[in-house]
Amino acid sequence: MAGTVEGDHVDVVGMWVTADGHIRQELLPDGRYDEARGGRRGAYTGRYTVTGSHLDYVDDTGFTATGDIRDGVLYHEHLVLYREQKSS
Repeated sequence: MAGTVEGDHVDVVGMWVTADGHIRQELLPDGRYDEARGGRRGAYTGRYTVTGSHLDYVDDTGFTATGDIRDGVLYHEHLVLYREQKSS
């Protein structure tokens, strides 16, 4: 499923996962995110904002990062994440 457009912004809420499943980034509706690495839940947490199809992240430690949605894929710094499909 590609991100849907809500007003001027792409809908990014949900779980985004690398192809190997090692990194799982959950973008929450309240503008927070929780990233798991392997079996380590909450490896990174913080907040994000969306402008169009661009994301700006601020980790709870103050580290910043960016991401962009292109063709339904989240390119987050050096990571490529795919929206996790919900099972029916």
